[in-house]
Amino acid sequence: MWQAISQQVSNILEKPFVITEHETIDGGEINECYVISNGEERYFVKINKKSMLGLFVSEVESLNHLRNADCVDVPEVIHVGTTKECSFLVLNYLPTKPLLNEEQSETLGIQLARQHQWGEQAEFGFDSDNYIGSTLQPNEWHRKWSTFFSEQRLGWQLQLAAEKGIKLGNINTIVHNSQKILAHHHPRPSLLHGDLWHGNVSVSVSGPIMYDPACYWGDHECDIAMAELFGGFSEAFFNGYLSVQSLDKGYPDRRDLYNLYHILNHCNMFGGDYLVHAEQIIAKLKLN
Repeated sequence: MWQAISQQVSNILEKPFVITEHETIDGGEINECYVISNGEERYFVKINKKSMLGLFVSEVESLNHLRNADCVDVPEVIHVGTTKECSFLVLNYLPTKPLLNEEQSETLGIQLARQHQWGEQAEFGFDSDNYIGSTLQPNEWHRKWSTFFSEQRLGWQLQLAAEKGIKLGNINTIVHNSQKILAHHHPRPSLLHGDLWHGNVSVSVSGPIMYDPACYWGDHECDIAMAELFGGFSEAFFNGYLSVQSLDKGYPDRRDLYNLYHILNHCNMFGGDYLVHAEQIIAKLKLN
């Protein structure tokens, strides 16, 4: 495997790159992650089953969109490919540390707000389906945000849950009531990170950096809602964001609705307490 990766990276770099070291590092629960080196240069590598190549291809597309926006720093894509045993993604390696500094947190908030204001897109969705964690995320284009989110986000996750025997109520009713909550909310499509929890941001030598995106064009409030969901972002981050981009009236109710998507996804992947949390949000918002 390492020989095949060495050869493919060498072809991309147009110079020999022989892996002499590969150190396992933490990279979440989905992929095996390594730092590879030839003694001089280092790269970050994610490895998964060969059948999971699509996950890496979609990550590359999201990273390229964020890099085009040029508002928040993201890893540079070196190569995505397969060997006989696996699929893999190679990124530039940047030593990072947790986002704890208040000034850096505020900077990230400002940069994210500018990303949400970047670009011209008339519809909600993305050019292709991608993944939220290891779960397929459909991104069919829609003009109405209420339709896109209720069907492509909540309806999809509820259907996946039902197929696993997890009953959370009548899917059509929940989708309909979600549309009613969003019916009078008409946000401008923004390029979202899509999976903005504190584990997907840090600080490198050049400042704040984001990674592991699940991009699509949606309501900018979705990123902020998820940033609140699991904690880890300081008040300085939110203050920085709000100094550039406001949240519309009614955001607290939409926050719960938007975060239901991520709770349902965690419920589908891990079960346990996430099922109870999903039931609580559905009851609170009277979606059934």
